[in-house]
Amino acid sequence: MAEIKALPPNTFYLEVTGSGIPEVDGLFVPSTAPPAESESGTVSSLGYWNGKMAWDRADGKSARSPALSYSNSYTSWRICRLDGHLAYDVTSEDDLPPTDREWHVYKKGVTPAPEVVLYHFDPREPCPKPNVVFVLGGPGAGKGTMCELAECQLGWTHLSMGELLRAERKASGSTAATIEEFMNAGKLVPNAIMVSLLENTMEAMTRTTGKVNFLLDGFPRSMENLEGWWKVFGEEADLPKMLYFECPFEVLEKRILGRAKYSGRSDDNVESIKKRFEIFKAETLPTVEFFKSKDKCLEVDTSHDRQAVYDLVSQNLAAYTDEELAAKPLTERAEILLGLRPYPKKSQ
Repeated sequence: MAEIKALPPNTFYLEVTGSGIPEVDGLFVPSTAPPAESESGTVSSLGYWNGKMAWDRADGKSARSPALSYSNSYTSWRICRLDGHLAYDVTSEDDLPPTDREWHVYKKGVTPAPEVVLYHFDPREPCPKPNVVFVLGGPGAGKGTMCELAECQLGWTHLSMGELLRAERKASGSTAATIEEFMNAGKLVPNAIMVSLLENTMEAMTRTTGKVNFLLDGFPRSMENLEGWWKVFGEEADLPKMLYFECPFEVLEKRILGRAKYSGRSDDNVESIKKRFEIFKAETLPTVEFFKSKDKCLEVDTSHDRQAVYDLVSQNLAAYTDEELAAKPLTERAEILLGLRPYPKKSQ
């Protein structure tokens, strides 16, 4: 047998659903098949086949191990039926099975293609708890800009409460009408909807991306929100840090009206701005004061230079930020957000 090529352990899980061959559906776990010589003469370490990661069915019902693997001869990823014969394939040289393109029925071509989802953690086990920093500030205070900077430059995941709610409203789900009613009135969406949406989104993103660092932009906007958070994540857990972006109302109003020219948001108008700011003062500022009393709040004046604000934000996220990412030069997107280069012109 040829020399075994040692590779990093396979720690990913795959879920296959919705296939036209139902017996293919199910959870696939890192293969435990012993190293063997493949059809191309490659011998890989445990959990691999043809030099790429490989998977067995979690239920152990497949006659073939691995049941989902790569073929060097055909340059494709393949999924087997329970009898060991090939069911689906997709031409690709990617290191992992594609999750963003259609798989094909092997040698036949047309039938419902399966959806393949890759997980960084075993979906049968509880999801790792997220590392969260709350981000608050008046409308137009720069929360979104700074969070996007931390995402594209430092590897954090930015979740905008407002964007999540708008997406949920657009999806026309069971809570869409309630969200529409409250947002159009400039009122806070019911606590149960917000916390449930955050919990589900963070868990899905942690499992599918492996990232656990989250910036929650626009949450908690009230002590009721925070109480809802405690019900889900436990009051005994450490209170997350908060970044609070302070900015005079006159500056906020100017920014939002300028943003309204391209944002497409129905609430970017003078009347709605005033309502939102009054609600912010009445319901959100007491929450900020609570975090200050617990020495968990960093207040940042965002009416000043963006670079100085970003430097302060990045310093306070450093304890959980990947050092290699933090040391990298600014990306093009980060330079645009910091005003160091102009936004690209839209094509006519």
